[in-house]
Amino acid sequence: MTEKNIMVIPARKRVGSTAAKEKIKKLRVAAYCRVSTETEEQNSSYEVQVAHYTEFIKKNAEWEFAGIFADDGISGTNTKKREEFNRMIEECMEGNIDLVITKSISRFARNTLDCLKYIRQLKDKNISVYFEKENINTMDAKGEVLLTIMASLAQQESQSLSQNVKLGLQYRYQQGKVQVNHKRFMGYTKDEDGNLIIVPEEAEIIKRIYREYLEGKSLTGIGRDLEKDGILTAAGKPKWRPETIKKILQNEKYIGDALLQKTVTVDFLTKKRVKNEGHVPQYYVENSHEAIIPKELFLQVQEELHRRSNIYTGADKNKRNYSSKYALSAITFCGDCGDIYRRVYWNIHGRKEFVWRCVTRIEQGPEICKNRTVKEDELYDAVMTAINRLLAGGNNMIKTLEENIHAVIGETTEYHISEINNTLEEKQKELIKKANKGQDYEHLADEIDELRDKRQTLLVEDASLSGENERINELIEFIRKNKFRTLEYDDKLVRKLIQNVTVYENHFVISFKSGIEMEI
Repeated sequence: MTEKNIMVIPARKRVGSTAAKEKIKKLRVAAYCRVSTETEEQNSSYEVQVAHYTEFIKKNAEWEFAGIFADDGISGTNTKKREEFNRMIEECMEGNIDLVITKSISRFARNTLDCLKYIRQLKDKNISVYFEKENINTMDAKGEVLLTIMASLAQQESQSLSQNVKLGLQYRYQQGKVQVNHKRFMGYTKDEDGNLIIVPEEAEIIKRIYREYLEGKSLTGIGRDLEKDGILTAAGKPKWRPETIKKILQNEKYIGDALLQKTVTVDFLTKKRVKNEGHVPQYYVENSHEAIIPKELFLQVQEELHRRSNIYTGADKNKRNYSSKYALSAITFCGDCGDIYRRVYWNIHGRKEFVWRCVTRIEQGPEICKNRTVKEDELYDAVMTAINRLLAGGNNMIKTLEENIHAVIGETTEYHISEINNTLEEKQKELIKKANKGQDYEHLADEIDELRDKRQTLLVEDASLSGENERINELIEFIRKNKFRTLEYDDKLVRKLIQNVTVYENHFVISFKSGIEMEI
């Protein structure tokens, strides 16, 4: 008979509740607490939970207090942002906790996958979780079955809650009630009733951004000047990014309106939000709060944004980037091929100077475009000659301009807009009724979209005419202040007055923003 060989396995410290009794005399117990909102009631619930579990653990003679882990004001649908929860799991993995007590499965997690993942992770380390409300211990034989069922119910509860919140928001949107995160919204704050109110000093920054953009400055240029002046962003940062400036210029809330549901949550578990591209209805609330920017000015800015991003010139309609470095960039055109003129440094025959040349000629040569190269001084002189002629015209020029003013231009437009608004209101009420009944509303949605497009066209037309009137009035005021004066070239002046310059072989055509043209 083969002699028995006995191998001695030395004692090792084991992690968890089944660890050797002689090594760990008491069970190290921790509690996890969480409340998910910021209401007073639930804040007190948070304090109550912490106090309850501290006492509950400490009064058990067989337990050793291993700490309270508490996340305040964080949702349970996922565990990514739950710092205390994650710290507790780490403590468990390091062998410092044997048992976790929590109020219920929904406090631990509302996501079935997350719940089961962590429970199994802890079970592998012989660490049990006790759910007080459901009376489930994950180490029991029946624990896993019950847990799977309860965790699924908790996930359904979370989804239902998410849907209820959405329905509540929908109802508020339908009533035109605007919810805006004002903490990072420059120009506004909220009063004690939750209404948006203007912050005067911030409103001045918004007005400045709109004004400078229409004067010809680039997004980068506006940001750079704000930084120079030590003005911080809404987030309190010194750096102004072009995207930040652009968002301000496109935000309809600065005209007192609000487009609601710009984004939508597509997954209640991950909280992923995407741009609303027809996922759910949007609501456009007019005059929801006091405006900082007049509607006409806002629409002029939208036109200018569109113009700068759509500069296609020349016979081939090549896309050209907008440049604000020089006032005449992107507004000086070739009378031959229609492309823009660009400022270039010329070194020819030992002569060094700045000139303006047709971009098509630069890129494709004189066989495609034969138009001339213009010395910078000559171009500047032509522009200033036109401006000074305007000033020399004095009262006669003012009279001509006054005749050009479109008096009461908005009356017809206003009537049509009012009609469309009434029709829109009726159609939207009808759509909400159908949506609530679960009926098909696709054709109504199409009609509403069409009406909104019509209204937008009329508003842009109205704004364009109002802007033209405004520019004429500004020019009249300018002539009155500077009658018979001779002015020298100034970029700011050119940005203010000149619409565009066209270069021909033997002359220039200078077009003013007021609609007046001069041949020089």
